[in-house]
Amino acid sequence: MIYGPININRTMICAELTIIPIGTSETSLSGYIAAAVAALEETGIKYELSGMGTQLESEDPDELFDAIKKAHEAVFHEGVLRVATSIKIDDRRDVDKGLSQKVLAVEEKL
Repeated sequence: MIYGPININRTMICAELTIIPIGTSETSLSGYIAAAVAALEETGIKYELSGMGTQLESEDPDELFDAIKKAHEAVFHEGVLRVATSIKIDDRRDVDKGLSQKVLAVEEKL
């Protein structure tokens, strides 16, 4: 059941991206991830790198998916023959909240 009107206007879309190259000759993956992040940098999309993944923000789903595709492909350009990419998307349309507002909402409750 829906309570009240739904706002279908675009607001901030947040995503978490994890790219894992498979079949590399070494255990370190930082060089491959650096290539993916460099591809994100070229798109101009807002992102935050963490030790376990990368968070992205955009108001445009096409921009978001294009950036993800470029990061995914960048790892193949490093010579990897298999890449596993996981994407988690939070597309909330009732309020305009980005990554920093989500963190702040939790910190205010601590």
